[in-house]
Amino acid sequence: MEQAESRPPGRIAIIGLGLIGGSLGLAIKAARLENLEVVGYDREWGVGPKAQRLGAIDRAARDARSAARDAALVIIATPVLAIRQVMEEVAPVLREGCVVTDTGSTKAEVLRWSGEVLPQHVDFVGGHPMAGKEQSGIQAADARLFADAPYCVVPHVNASERAINAVLSLVRIVGARPVFIDAEEHDSYVAAVSHLPLVLSVALFSLAHNSQAWPDMAELTSSGFRDLTRLASGDPNMSHDICITNRERILHWLDRMISELARYRELIQDKDEELFKALARTQLDRDTFLAKPPARRQPPAEEADILSSGERMASFLVGEQWVRRVRDMSRTLEGRGKEREREGRRRRRPQR
Repeated sequence: MEQAESRPPGRIAIIGLGLIGGSLGLAIKAARLENLEVVGYDREWGVGPKAQRLGAIDRAARDARSAARDAALVIIATPVLAIRQVMEEVAPVLREGCVVTDTGSTKAEVLRWSGEVLPQHVDFVGGHPMAGKEQSGIQAADARLFADAPYCVVPHVNASERAINAVLSLVRIVGARPVFIDAEEHDSYVAAVSHLPLVLSVALFSLAHNSQAWPDMAELTSSGFRDLTRLASGDPNMSHDICITNRERILHWLDRMISELARYRELIQDKDEELFKALARTQLDRDTFLAKPPARRQPPAEEADILSSGERMASFLVGEQWVRRVRDMSRTLEGRGKEREREGRRRRRPQR
């Protein structure tokens, strides 16, 4: 068993050491925060030690509970449907004041689970880094994966300001841009700009690959086909969980996509001039978007950044250490007080 004296002032636990969890670990370690231990766990055999060798974590835990015990911040970086199970597993060992966050691609269900499963003495702040690549696993992890990427921050309604600031510090430490958003809005928006492209990518590759002419077509594929089908190479567990936990919203955007494809079918069939105008308008709109994306309003708290992210995280971790120290001291003093009371009663007891 660990001795209290050997604990570092701050501990971050990462549960799930695939592309996202491993990249978070590498980015956190690259920040070189003092007196910080990063503990990791992955249910796949051999991944934890490999993550340690790659420098994504300081130590590999034997299970999720061991990783989460005594952690000030717990990051759940598993496929979405595994998040509830992880919450149930670690809930009994989460210390008072612990902050729990996740990286799941859908948020409404995850926030509901956090309210049902996690104890009241911890805070949950949902997260979703809008970054990735077609490769998966710890071997694809990259400390620069989140550089300048949007990182959705979705606090539970009961989350404290302290917990929100801790997650904001994490987001900035890994180089991302925090975006506050409601869970329902998040799931609706990402269904259109992230989940629908995933489904279209898979469908396009399946369509071409299942054609009898595929061997001949494959020889002609170039960057356009490869770019559009890139997401089909993603982790099928992650893709499956996204579709299951955001089903209705994805179906909504799929129906709209079907209608849009039907419109283009009609244009291609017999409306040459309108087809050209549609293509030209879309080119102009996309080029404008790439050159100057529309600005999204952020809350005032987003603009105020008196301390650096590293200082904020250090302050959070040291604060957690102080809370634990005060609690331990209180228990020690309470024990000494009771011992003195017992000693006083023994002295006052009449001698026979």
